[in-house]
Amino acid sequence: MAYDKSEKGDNRQRRKGRKKVCSFCVEKSEAIDYKDAQKLRRFTSDRAKILPRRVTGTCAYHQRELTTAIKRARHIAILPYTAD
Repeated sequence: MAYDKSEKGDNRQRRKGRKKVCSFCVEKSEAIDYKDAQKLRRFTSDRAKILPRRVTGTCAYHQRELTTAIKRARHIAILPYTAD
């Protein structure tokens, strides 16, 4: 029996969401501060992993800065490396 893709897609509806906007571009921030733990925690998962761009909506430039800031904060023990 052959598998027909059209039958599977008929019962589901495609949901089109809003485009995510970089929060750092909206704030027009010059640089991301590695000492601001509250802001950096928003961009880490519950297991203390850095969330990707497609989840957070940050632009590529700020994602690179954000990753560096999180790693610096981890190095001086402001943020954890793993979940507690």
